[in-house]
Amino acid sequence: MFCDKENVNILTALLVAHDVRNVVVCPGSRNAPIVHNLNECREITCHPVTDERSAGFYALGMAQHLHRPVAVCVTSGSALLNLAPAVAEARYQHQPIVAISADRPAAWIDQLDGQTLQQSDALGHFVCKAVTLPEPSSDEERWFCNRLVNEALIAARQYGGGPVHINVPISEPLYTFSVPTLPHERKIEWWPTCSPQATAFDTLKQHLARASRPMIVIGQLSAGALPPSWISLNSQSAVILQETLSGVDAESHVEEVMTMIEDNARYQPDWILYIGGHIVSKRLKQFLRRARGAEGWRISVDGEVHDTFMQLQYVVECTLRDIPDRLWDGAISPAHQAYCRLWQALTARAKECIEAFTPRYSQMAAVQMFERELDDLPRGQAFVHYANSSSVRLGNLYSHHYNYVNRGVNGIEGSLSTAAGFSLVCDRRVYIVIGDLSFFYDQNALWNEQLRGNLRILLLNNGGGGIFSHFDGLKQSAARERLVMGAHHTDAEGLCRSYGLAYRCVHNMEELSRSAMSEFLSMESERPVVLEVFTDVREDAEALAALGVVLAAE
Repeated sequence: MFCDKENVNILTALLVAHDVRNVVVCPGSRNAPIVHNLNECREITCHPVTDERSAGFYALGMAQHLHRPVAVCVTSGSALLNLAPAVAEARYQHQPIVAISADRPAAWIDQLDGQTLQQSDALGHFVCKAVTLPEPSSDEERWFCNRLVNEALIAARQYGGGPVHINVPISEPLYTFSVPTLPHERKIEWWPTCSPQATAFDTLKQHLARASRPMIVIGQLSAGALPPSWISLNSQSAVILQETLSGVDAESHVEEVMTMIEDNARYQPDWILYIGGHIVSKRLKQFLRRARGAEGWRISVDGEVHDTFMQLQYVVECTLRDIPDRLWDGAISPAHQAYCRLWQALTARAKECIEAFTPRYSQMAAVQMFERELDDLPRGQAFVHYANSSSVRLGNLYSHHYNYVNRGVNGIEGSLSTAAGFSLVCDRRVYIVIGDLSFFYDQNALWNEQLRGNLRILLLNNGGGGIFSHFDGLKQSAARERLVMGAHHTDAEGLCRSYGLAYRCVHNMEELSRSAMSEFLSMESERPVVLEVFTDVREDAEALAALGVVLAAE
């Protein structure tokens, strides 16, 4: 029988799954549930050592000989600190020591309770990774606990190997051993760069062949990182979803398709391959997180665990150049073909709706007109940047080209400066579509005499953070407009005059004519050009809602 602590049982099951076969255990009360579990596992051999400082070096010696991770388990308090000398030595020897410490619940740290200290990062820079497990009370916390253990045990083997720290808070009572079996835990497999790539991709292909509803999701990449031929070859065997920041030269209607699907399980995949960085669509992320039981793969150059869709099982560490041109070499199965046709029909309907929909005067109308005018220019004549929040979402709706976006952490700061810096080393036009809060926050980007007329700024000003107007729950708060949305009455005209920028503005659909937009795109100027589009935040929200109604009706 195993203990009744879920985080301890998850940890135990994953130690076994990741082939940790030897654990040095030290005596104590708080770590008794962990030690009990380890002793119950036939796959694990426990080696008792009373002195924690010595125990750490015992584990180091075992790892040196076995060339595999060895764990050392201590109780709470200063017991953990005694592992520091051995862990530091393991760091510089690249030995995979897994330091496991029991801990008191967070509420009791620094409250003069016995054997309590700040344990979460107690081993500091001496470990490659440190995690503190939750005591799960929900499915999301359980997934989090599983993911953290997987991350730590993978990190022990990455970059030549090294020590990691897993801290385990355990609430009382401590000594209830009533669980008959360990849970079946998701193990995340990791194929490092140094492993035979053929093995990883052969396995990927085999699993893809077994899937009925395979999907490839492409996040943010550099422009042209995946060639069109790669997309063409693999779209025959899997549904491929991407946005305009993916570097894929193809139309993207992800958000609109998600609106049409809602909770229809027919569209959910049973196999997911995720390549690249961030995706913008929150609906897509939520949709894929509901695909329970789907097999998740991730290909990334860093080999890190990014479990965005909560389904990850395999991580392949490699560059995009290492990915085979064709992931599926066999005959395309009828199931694959049917699934691809289902999505193709849906995407075509979404495209028809968007092209037929004429928004009222709004930020949506401005971006639609901007992108249509841009489409009339010769291909490759300009680079387009979008700022975060509402701007990039509108860009995904209407653009047919690659968009540069600061999606690393998705902040509003620096988007204007990034585009400005880009324009200094580029001879072509550089456009940025940016909201008011992002623009005024980063206005010092324009305080630069080197800027030239190749920088064009489409400023969408609705007097605040318009994206917050879409959150129904926030509408009940009296703090919404002034404190959350950052409502203001600022315009850019005086700022442009100060910096010597060409300035134009529009306030209604009559002023927002194709000729006005065409002038913004093509006028000659020795300094940057700003077109400020003033809209009403409520009308912006209503325009988006109207498109949502049309899509939902499909």
